[in-house]
Amino acid sequence: MKQCYLCGKCAVTVAQVLGVCGECARDRFADAEPFIEQAHTASRRPFQLPEKPPQIDGGLPCAICAQDCRFPKGDLGYCGLPHGGRKRAKVSWYFDPLPTNCVADFVCPARTDCGYPQFSYCPGPEYGYQNLAVFYEACSLNCLFCQNWQYRFGPQRSKAVSAAQLADAVNERTACVCFFGGDPTPQLPHSLEAARLILERHRDRIVRICWETAGNMHPKLLDRAAGIALQSGGCVKIDLKAWTESLYIALTGTSNRRTLENFERVAGRIPERPEVPLVVASTLLVPGYVDVTEVASIARFIARLDPEIPYSLLAFHPDFLMGDVPSTSSEHMRRCIDAAQDAGLRRIHIGNRHLLWEGNYANP
Repeated sequence: MKQCYLCGKCAVTVAQVLGVCGECARDRFADAEPFIEQAHTASRRPFQLPEKPPQIDGGLPCAICAQDCRFPKGDLGYCGLPHGGRKRAKVSWYFDPLPTNCVADFVCPARTDCGYPQFSYCPGPEYGYQNLAVFYEACSLNCLFCQNWQYRFGPQRSKAVSAAQLADAVNERTACVCFFGGDPTPQLPHSLEAARLILERHRDRIVRICWETAGNMHPKLLDRAAGIALQSGGCVKIDLKAWTESLYIALTGTSNRRTLENFERVAGRIPERPEVPLVVASTLLVPGYVDVTEVASIARFIARLDPEIPYSLLAFHPDFLMGDVPSTSSEHMRRCIDAAQDAGLRRIHIGNRHLLWEGNYANP
């Protein structure tokens, strides 16, 4: 059992890296902030990443994401990338046979009859086709529970490639392309150019383009991504990691204001193509931190925009610097589903179901 430094409560769901429980991070942020800052600063040093978004006098501004870094040429932004137009990107990719495990798979044309025949090859699972999964090796957040943290070693050894080289990977069996990571946001101009080339080269057939992101990019870049998703039958999958800003900062090192603004922005375009969901929300249920209170608030926010927006609740597994926090329990998931339903959402999904376990956090 670990003890919260502030309230003194003992629980297996207090992450040692933070030293404070979810309630204190949410309700006593002024007291918790020194512990939170220490955790995030220490977490970035082994990867030689800037400890905070640089704000250097005389530096060049970078407006790609909400960090709004300002730094000289040759230096690195908070995401670990240098200045530039992102004509080349630190990125890798692989093929997944369809239907594949995706945050949006429960409403996707690759698995369902949604969007057939305009955006799907068949009225059901697209067996025989594939998804090009494109992993961008950078991120503008600093999630202490990152499920793909190994990418932080990638930029030091990966060769940057052009958007045209990435577009070359698409073949005649590729039915969809998903940009994820890390997060595609720091290199979003690259993915936008790759998407443009892909659709131009394959204009006579279906290739859906999707983005999976924390959603803190510049709104004008989001508009371009949403436009491509609308045109191609794809979607924008936005991870709403927490509702309370102080808790979001504790878990990710940054604010969620831009994310919420962007989510509302893209949700406003749903009427442009109602037959296939344009925006899909997800939340990782981190025990002790992302609880029913957080999910209920997120769900009310989504329902106010459109109760038909799909919402995937994802089971957590211990990883990166929160490896001492247990996986999500079935009871935790059930209570969060109930909260989302009570908020008025109609399309709720359980993701990573295989990670759920029966029991309680007092005695895992």
